[in-house]
Amino acid sequence: MNRTVSGFFGALALVTLVGCSSHHHHHGMMGGGNSDAYWQKGQQDMEGLINRTVQDPEKAKQVNMLAGEIIKELKESRERERAYHRQLYTLNASYDAEASEFSKIINEANIQRMQSSASVLSLRFKMKNLMTADEWKALSDRMISYSSRYQGGSAGAKTGY
Repeated sequence: MNRTVSGFFGALALVTLVGCSSHHHHHGMMGGGNSDAYWQKGQQDMEGLINRTVQDPEKAKQVNMLAGEIIKELKESRERERAYHRQLYTLNASYDAEASEFSKIINEANIQRMQSSASVLSLRFKMKNLMTADEWKALSDRMISYSSRYQGGSAGAKTGY
């Protein structure tokens, strides 16, 4: 998840928030039906931060919609990434698999990752454009403060997955 948006501070903070929001329950939420609860918790936490930060209720609603789109993109990206890994594991089991078959899967995964990163970046700038510089800073500070509660002693040590 974090690889999808590395280098994009605003999106990275959102990813950290989403990833860390359920950190203590993470292992049980990775599979099956609990995955949606993991993402829903992250979105609810993000909504709370936005609603406490963005002064104009209409703009807060729009920012929340964009944050929801980012979370949706990250969720879908994670699922695609997992599917690529499953393809690689299956291919690895074949003794006769060619290097080009692995390369094809890896290339497809890289293209999807880049497209997802571009999408998240675009949404991040749409969010920023709806907010004042003070609101943006306050939201970023709150997201960092929020996520640091889940990172233990060293910043960035835990990615949430």
